[in-house]
Amino acid sequence: MSTATNPTAQKHVAQDHVDRRLEELRGGDLPDLDLDVEGIVERIQGIERRLRLVMDETLDDHGLSYGEWKLICSLRRKPERTSTPGELAAKLELSSGAMTNRLDRMEREGLVRRLPDPRDRRGVRVELTDAGNDSWIESTNTQAIKEALIASALTKREQHQLNGLLRKLMLALEQTAESVET
Repeated sequence: MSTATNPTAQKHVAQDHVDRRLEELRGGDLPDLDLDVEGIVERIQGIERRLRLVMDETLDDHGLSYGEWKLICSLRRKPERTSTPGELAAKLELSSGAMTNRLDRMEREGLVRRLPDPRDRRGVRVELTDAGNDSWIESTNTQAIKEALIASALTKREQHQLNGLLRKLMLALEQTAESVET
């Protein structure tokens, strides 16, 4: 029996806000609710929210929005660190208008530049500037330090175990998504 469904075991474990929420749900009118599953989902969602807040704080300190950081990530993965606005919009799931606005801001800030496309005289390529690359490196390194502090609540062995378990969940979700898409 797990700690989520075994109140005796929980007395020996420090409780978080999810435990208190699960206690409120125990014995309620949701017969199909598995408290272990609910605990997993609520904790993953809570951790994600908190990590996103830390990330937003880091990016704000470095003058970037999350969307701008993601755009820079996309450019860093491309050969010669260039792409078309259309490719970037598709990758980031943005409308062409939203991409234009984002590129306008980032170009004004010196993070990217628009260049003529040598293969299409009507086209434009977006290139990551040295300043944009430096901004990505600095913000990503800062965030990595913060994430390491968060993860330090676990031993290295526990981190490996958690990674393995989360990978198993992610693979199951990816397989489910693939079967729905086909």
